[in-house]
Amino acid sequence: MSKKVIAIVFGGRSSEHEISCVSAGGVLAALDKSKYEAVLIGITREGKWVQVPQDFTLEIRGGVLPEVPVDAPAVVADVHGLSVNNKSLNVDVIFPLLHGPYGEDGTIQGFCEMANIAYVGSGVLASAVAMDKSFAKPIFASHNMAVVPGFVVKKSEWKSHRTEFEKSAAELQFPLFVKPARGGSSRGTTKVKSAKEFAAAIEEAHIFDTKALVEKAIHGLEVECAVLEINGSAEASIVGSISIDPKFEFYDFQAKYLDGATKIELPALIPSDVAEEIRTQAIKAFKALGCSGLARVDFFYATSGEIFINELNTMPGFTATSVFPKMWAATGKSYESIIEELIKTAALRTNGVLEN
Repeated sequence: MSKKVIAIVFGGRSSEHEISCVSAGGVLAALDKSKYEAVLIGITREGKWVQVPQDFTLEIRGGVLPEVPVDAPAVVADVHGLSVNNKSLNVDVIFPLLHGPYGEDGTIQGFCEMANIAYVGSGVLASAVAMDKSFAKPIFASHNMAVVPGFVVKKSEWKSHRTEFEKSAAELQFPLFVKPARGGSSRGTTKVKSAKEFAAAIEEAHIFDTKALVEKAIHGLEVECAVLEINGSAEASIVGSISIDPKFEFYDFQAKYLDGATKIELPALIPSDVAEEIRTQAIKAFKALGCSGLARVDFFYATSGEIFINELNTMPGFTATSVFPKMWAATGKSYESIIEELIKTAALRTNGVLEN
């Protein structure tokens, strides 16, 4: 029996380029080589597609993050699939380990649909909606899930309506969080403690996205739950809670990836009935957006006892030490078996327009 060819696509034009590379290294190492043949497809920061050699370093070494090499052989990606030097790579399944814009936002999913190639994860619509928190929030709210109070500030409206936005921020009350509506890995996110810090935070978020999301800071725990589709059914992992070194104000990029300052408590240090409710809500959120394959759903468990949904990630960080695989490991599912389930679900995809 010939091996299935899995194209691991990583890198990309978003601010999460390096984290995507690390995720790719993790999946490559864990892929069952007796069943699958891996092809590494890197997308450079400029958007050029290249075939990356199998022995290329895709891990953080000495605090240095990997990047897609710009001088690797060019890949042609079109409606006929993927090829190098006019030779088809005969890809069976694409594993798009792209985080953030130009990948996790429905764009590569649209390409896969056009090229009629099976792919891991959510389809075009679910990916696009989950990526834009300002669109996902009303959908969650319509399914009776509590969302964090807040509002959107568009770059085109900021200068002309600044006073009104500042008034809205004061009404929400400080501290607030300001973040890109379509960002990830906490890049461009600022904790705003007073009115005088608000404008700078909006401008910082607008560097990453033309749409900034302003939200009330919720006092409590950040909790996360991983959802995995197994034999067509969405299942939830045990719930984890994030604990951060007090030197960090919040769960920012530095705390997440570079300082070893973040720990996930598994199971979460919360009452068991609350954990069960979060697991139920994670699956509800997954279905509300029409997701497929996998997702990590992030919540706040407020000191008041309320549960707020924060966001849903359709392609969470996927290194062996990332939160998503860790939560499943604690639930009894190995990193290798997660990858197996995802490839299996991708091959049976039914959430494309043509059910391909």
